Amino acid sequence: MAGRERRTERPGPTEIRSQLVRTELLKAGAWIGLALLVGACIILIQPILLIFAGIVMASMLDGGTRLLGRVLPIGRAWRLLIICLSLLAFLAWAILFAGSQIADQAATLQKVVMAQVERLAAWASDHGMGNVEIDAKTISDNIAGTVGRVTAAVGSVVGAITSLVMIVVLGIFIAIEPRLYERGVAWMLPMRMRGDFYITTARMGFTLRRLMAGRLLGMLVEGIGTWLACLAVGIPMAALMGLLTGLLAFIPNIGAIVSGVLLILVGFSAGTDTGFYAMAIYLVVQTVDGYLIVPMVAKQTVDLAPALVLGAQILLGALLGILGLALADPIVAMIKVALEREAERNADAAPVMTKAAESG
Repeated sequence: MAGRERRTERPGPTEIRSQLVRTELLKAGAWIGLALLVGACIILIQPILLIFAGIVMASMLDGGTRLLGRVLPIGRAWRLLIICLSLLAFLAWAILFAGSQIADQAATLQKVVMAQVERLAAWASDHGMGNVEIDAKTISDNIAGTVGRVTAAVGSVVGAITSLVMIVVLGIFIAIEPRLYERGVAWMLPMRMRGDFYITTARMGFTLRRLMAGRLLGMLVEGIGTWLACLAVGIPMAALMGLLTGLLAFIPNIGAIVSGVLLILVGFSAGTDTGFYAMAIYLVVQTVDGYLIVPMVAKQTVDLAPALVLGAQILLGALLGILGLALADPIVAMIKVALEREAERNADAAPVMTKAAESG
């Protein structure tokens, strides 16, 4: 109707037309989102660590599958199945044939270690170093406080077994088709960032496979070498010492110190000569691992400074518990690869930006 008065639409109270206000709101939203992301990571740190441990497990399975492919030209799925069945067979053998012996030795290990610690405390008191009273509860409480309490879910036997099963299952699923998950993460990124993401993940995968290959080789050499050497010189609980040394070799620096202390304490429990033999075994095994295996692997992976790794282990162990301590080395390696790729990308972009500035 011509005579009808037209209504004029006016902006509502929620519409923001000021460009300055919009920019400031976007900045505030970005900072709030970052704070929420950090808070979510703190709350969900346990599953995040388990997922990363599953990725580490997948890298080991994938590395074994690739290595087997060099000598066995069959499909990837069959090679992965062979690796998984071999791992399962080894675990079954260890439990059935060596489990009872190791269990018996583990039952006496705590008594032997505590007896040696009490002897050291008595020696310190006799030489005027104060009245030192040490018991098993004090040591366990101090260790629990040192390695943090964030990952309390792995503090019990049931929690540790459940976490281990989840890590293995997650690792198998990722190792079956790693490209599927890589494409899924890339799909959530902008198109311009996907090429750089694929390059970075490829380098991370290569580094993680080589790093874990060296770690497994070191565990094997240290475990078997310690076991055979302990048998040769008559150190008690040789099988358990070899197993603990091999397992603790997964944690560089700190694992070697802990295994060395246990080995020397057990050695001196059988006599002074046996204790010196234990010290010699520890030095020889660590020398072989530190000067032969680690440099050989480090040439083809990231070369991490020992102080950097040790600092990360102290920090992540105190904040995130035993999982953070065990995964500190792979986490630092992945961060270094990402930073190196970012520096490389910036270096490639610098000449282009300089040329564009000069032409402008």
